[in-house]
Amino acid sequence: MIKIVNYGSGNISAIGNIYDRLNIKYEVADTPNSVKGAQKIILPGVGAFDETMGMLNKSGFRDVLEELVLGFKVPILGICVGMQILSEGSEEGNLGGLGWINGHVRKIDKNLLEHKPKLPHLGWNSIEIKKYSPLLENVEPINGFYFIHSYYFECADEGDELTSTYYGKYFSSSVNKENITGVQFHPEKSHHNGIAFLRNFSQL
Repeated sequence: MIKIVNYGSGNISAIGNIYDRLNIKYEVADTPNSVKGAQKIILPGVGAFDETMGMLNKSGFRDVLEELVLGFKVPILGICVGMQILSEGSEEGNLGGLGWINGHVRKIDKNLLEHKPKLPHLGWNSIEIKKYSPLLENVEPINGFYFIHSYYFECADEGDELTSTYYGKYFSSSVNKENITGVQFHPEKSHHNGIAFLRNFSQL
């Protein structure tokens, strides 16, 4: 069973709508106890890093997530800020992240953007696949995914980069380390590619 963690951040209904259309079973975990028994976990996130990390810490989910993800190796997918908090920390705030994937979140440098530089990075962008993953089956890299963000995940280990995307410079648009995956884009807003990605995650 897929459990979507409801700790106060993220577009849970849009993710759920896709799984409803695919006839894939999922549950929204509103309490730490209700995430137990998950076979796969989705960690959504919208907003600022410290706000999101603070909500997760206060929610009581962190201990059970660490037990499931680090102890039992349950696959987890962090989306947008849910990806960023997988890191050790962010230039956007002062709180530490989960530290599950080594690296820090940096602000996109507008000085490096070529055409009409502006933030946030908003809209569709292609991806470049850096390593094989079943998560990318039937995903069309050129069509890419939908983005909205001003910060990006800078991996300490290039081997943890799943895909990269160019916006003034290349940045990690998704990361993966063992059972832990994070995506900066929004699969729930990315039509065919997003549906394929979420279906693939359900089949891990």
